[in-house]
Amino acid sequence: MPESVRLIKKYPNRRLYDTQTSSYITLADVKDLVLKHESFQVVDAKSSEDLTRQILLQIILEEESAGSPMFSHDALTHLIRFYGNAMQGIMGNYLERNIQAFMEIQKNLQDQSRALYGDSAKGNQEVWSQFLTFQGPAMQSLMQTYLEQSKNMFAQMQDQLQAQTRNMFNAFGGFSQSPTRDETKPEVDEPDEKA
Repeated sequence: MPESVRLIKKYPNRRLYDTQTSSYITLADVKDLVLKHESFQVVDAKSSEDLTRQILLQIILEEESAGSPMFSHDALTHLIRFYGNAMQGIMGNYLERNIQAFMEIQKNLQDQSRALYGDSAKGNQEVWSQFLTFQGPAMQSLMQTYLEQSKNMFAQMQDQLQAQTRNMFNAFGGFSQSPTRDETKPEVDEPDEKA
């Protein structure tokens, strides 16, 4: 493991021990490490099993339980339904790429703010807060447009995959297209209107 990664050990009593500071820390301290962009790994003190994801999920659970949650009930139920689904891998990748894109947008806006107003951290936070207050609806509209484009692109990709799959099975000769609704109706002699 590279030396730059901070090692945190989790003991059976559920306590977290930071090997860099030689002290016990809390989940809030781990959250601070995340906010400071510090690299760390949480391992089980006995088995050395990597527990970093579990700790991060625990932090998310605490954040969702307190204050104003980021995920709605519907969003959480949709996420749960993707586990075990054939689309699970695609969904995880899709979410990760969208979060990355959002982070890049945020970083660009913050860089522009710094260029205009200087490097004062407190000033930047205030400017950023004011910017979001005034530009919130515009940002919401921008994100809505982005999501709509993403949805349309996904639909096009799905159509292309279906067409490629049909072509592949047709090439093997073992695929017959499913009947259309009209072809599934039984053929019945129409009664003669004159009779």
